[in-house]
Amino acid sequence: MKTKTQSSFQKGRSFLVAAGVYILTYAYAYAQDGNAGINEANTAVRGYFDTGTNLMYAIGAVLGLIGAVKVYQKWNGGDPDTSRVAAAWFGSCIFLVVVATVLKSFFGV
Repeated sequence: MKTKTQSSFQKGRSFLVAAGVYILTYAYAYAQDGNAGINEANTAVRGYFDTGTNLMYAIGAVLGLIGAVKVYQKWNGGDPDTSRVAAAWFGSCIFLVVVATVLKSFFGV
């Protein structure tokens, strides 16, 4: 004799199987050639690369302004580690600019 929980478990299992078959069928129907997909992704990434580079430059500028304010506050406060903090902030800004430039030249974009 079947209980109520067993029948609901079987219904849930059959629903999951049906959903899985539907998802696999849907994915197979809209699949494309691998080379076409890679070329499309390449084109999309190259299209966004200049925007991403400009975004990295903008982030570097904002970090530079924040760093300048932090260093100024430490300098006026008389903290002994002002030069270390200035070097860290300056280094992070230079790193962002260099990474953006190197990636741009490395990938030939």
